[in-house]
Amino acid sequence: MLRHGKTERSIQELYRDDPERADAVAFGRRGALKGTALAAMGAAVGGTIPFAGSMPEGTLPALLARPAAAQGASGPQVLRMEGKAPLVLLQERPLVAETPEHLLDEPVTSYANHFIRNNGQIPEVQTGDPRAWRITIDGEVNTPLTLTLGELESRFPVVTRQLQMECGGNGRAFFQPQTRGNQWGNGAISNAEWTGVRLRDVLQAAGVKPSAIFTGHFGADPHLSGATDRPSTARGMRIAKAMDEDTLIAFRMNGQPIPHIHGAPVRLITPGWPGSLSQKWLTRIWIRDRVHDGAGMGGTSYRIPQRPIVPGSNNNGADFVEMESMPVRSILSSHAHGTRLPAGTRSLDLRGAAWAGDLTVRAVHVSTDFGATWTEMQVAAPANRHAWQRWTGRVSLPSDGYYEIWYRATDSQGRMQPHVAANWNPQGYGANPISRAAILVG
Repeated sequence: MLRHGKTERSIQELYRDDPERADAVAFGRRGALKGTALAAMGAAVGGTIPFAGSMPEGTLPALLARPAAAQGASGPQVLRMEGKAPLVLLQERPLVAETPEHLLDEPVTSYANHFIRNNGQIPEVQTGDPRAWRITIDGEVNTPLTLTLGELESRFPVVTRQLQMECGGNGRAFFQPQTRGNQWGNGAISNAEWTGVRLRDVLQAAGVKPSAIFTGHFGADPHLSGATDRPSTARGMRIAKAMDEDTLIAFRMNGQPIPHIHGAPVRLITPGWPGSLSQKWLTRIWIRDRVHDGAGMGGTSYRIPQRPIVPGSNNNGADFVEMESMPVRSILSSHAHGTRLPAGTRSLDLRGAAWAGDLTVRAVHVSTDFGATWTEMQVAAPANRHAWQRWTGRVSLPSDGYYEIWYRATDSQGRMQPHVAANWNPQGYGANPISRAAILVG
């Protein structure tokens, strides 16, 4: 290929070394793939592209935009922890690890496949009877309480629920330009079975005053710096969410004591809202007469713009609002991104999960022709409120070649996952675009 009188890399070499530039060269000004450009893109992804004519102008193939883990050295770093599946290691200090979507192919998320998100150091494992662990409820209450885990179990009704828990930054990697924080894909989500007591029941026992409007949460995890005079995080929520019947003080996960890495012996579960509100190693809930101002509150922390801002711009978050109910999202769990299937495969049985914060999911649609047409999937009802919903369906493939499974969900209020991450914000909250998984047949 000649550029300005000299030979540049071939389109095949460009796709190998600089796929974004290759994509621009391949599509050119007319926005259509054909001839050698189409052949080069096919070579780059490992097969012909049956629906290339439907590929939107300038689309970078998903396999090149997001390398598959199976590609060896180019794949992600993997967490090695006893009892845990090979999660994607995003950060070691604090420890943060994401679950690949194909490992979430179970109705109830197991310990092995549960993502990890910490804000501070991991506290020492407590010795002695875990039932002696104490939690304090104070602030805007008539009767401040300090209760042991044993007293919680014996004094209040114990409930068990399947509950979604999702990091507020889930999907952050889809924002352009890149934002601060761990670059999550779609795997900062879980739907474990939690057993505990309703926070509402405990607050009612303490006698919440009319002046109470917000909570503040504290745990035993030390600050990353080692400082003992400040918490690693201290998030809070509106009293209305604290009084929701599904907001739990939990002490069992999937019928067993909560594993230490997930907050043993007691943690909050605040389903449908950012996972940072599900405080691990819970020690105190402070009831406040104002919006909580602890670590992880205010500014741009877990807050999103009320009106769009310029992507990449600086903003102090003064006009932002608290991120509450998480946006609609879906995952594909039946096929890993980058899956190779035998030649002659002409249909795919797909399945996954979808959820929408405090809402439910109305529909899930799948496309195999770059969004030109969509096939509706079957969406099951949630096991209970705030549980995710499993979806299944079948799609046909006309020939061997490279395909992308595009999948999107629509919530109960009619809001659909957008084509690209919307409402850019400095810390990357709320990105929930249509997702793409590459499949190669033959």
